[in-house]
Amino acid sequence: MDHLAHVSNQPNSQPQSQISHLALDIGGSLIKLVYFCRYDDNCRDDDELRSQNESLGSESDNSRPVLGGKLHFAKFETSKINDCLEFIHSMKLHLGGFHDCTAPSSDKIFIKATGGGAYKFADLFKEKLGVSLDKEDEMECLVTGANFLLKAVHQEAFTYLDGQKEFAQIDPNDLYPYLLVNIGSGVSMIKVDGDGKFERVSGTSLGGGTFWGLGRLLTKCKNFDELLELSHQGNNRVIDMLVGDIYGGTDYAKIGLSATTIASSFGKAISDNKGLVDYKPEDISRSLLRMISNNIGQISYLNALRFGLKRIFFAGFFIRGHAYTMDTISVAVNFWSKGEAEAMFLRHEGFLGALGAFMSYEKQCLDGLTVNKIPQRFPISVSSAGNKIYCSMNGKSNDNESIECTV
Repeated sequence: MDHLAHVSNQPNSQPQSQISHLALDIGGSLIKLVYFCRYDDNCRDDDELRSQNESLGSESDNSRPVLGGKLHFAKFETSKINDCLEFIHSMKLHLGGFHDCTAPSSDKIFIKATGGGAYKFADLFKEKLGVSLDKEDEMECLVTGANFLLKAVHQEAFTYLDGQKEFAQIDPNDLYPYLLVNIGSGVSMIKVDGDGKFERVSGTSLGGGTFWGLGRLLTKCKNFDELLELSHQGNNRVIDMLVGDIYGGTDYAKIGLSATTIASSFGKAISDNKGLVDYKPEDISRSLLRMISNNIGQISYLNALRFGLKRIFFAGFFIRGHAYTMDTISVAVNFWSKGEAEAMFLRHEGFLGALGAFMSYEKQCLDGLTVNKIPQRFPISVSSAGNKIYCSMNGKSNDNESIECTV
């Protein structure tokens, strides 16, 4: 099956009893899934996890069962939604929803979902899987997901500049306020002041969808990852007009512009007597990626400056842990802020909305979620219900990591 699913340590199928709490974020370009999968006690012998589970159980409610398992992540292109539906059905993930607790006799299963596609494809999910989508607000889910990761997951946030990656130490008691820049098909910029306290202050239509759409038209690449990979091989200076191109190879030192500063993205295409076929697809891809990343970085800093925010977190599947993208955004923030602000990125950058939808299950007469964090734990409340969440990270820094947890 041709899809973009990325799920770590995942069996080919799971019994219904081992799957719970499937949540979806259905965007314009990608569908993101988060679901909890229990460990099989018959085949797992982990004394450390058992002792932690017992400890956590004694801290809360001993009458509640403590189940070990992992949060798993997957993604699909929205244009291939039938592949997503097939994946959900084959894994029996659609059984990991909830029944309406206000109507005990109802056999209708609800799945938490957010994003515009939760409205657009609601009938399709009902027809193909027999489930209804319980819709959660998109911005609220993004913020909830970001707060969860930043407060509970060790080494979730990091900086990336000049090829150097450094994990940031986030004090959960000194997190707010911050600017959350979510780069999906378009870009939303959200000022976050606390749990449940946020405002969308700006955005731009030039986002991941722009890169993918224009790139597809100009290079004939078939998917986002192919286009991103192509940019590795490109040289944007073949197409971008630099300050040095205008000033005879010299800097414009009086206003602080080096000769290598981009004066006009795609500007050389004006003066060169060339057609599209004369430019290499990899150079086009590189220039396009640089243009969009620079633009997002600059607009983000200007909004941070507007509200006096020093901390900016960038998320969304446009980034995908891509070194050049992160470096370009970081350079833009550093340049325009004169080093006073810095760009930070998230390891689970593309799953904020899906995680936020997942967290909303606690409102539906379900037991709370508890996630282990090793070696240190920061308790946080995910809502007025007062459930406590702890988290642990396994594996390398990429979007297919699972989060080890207990419920």
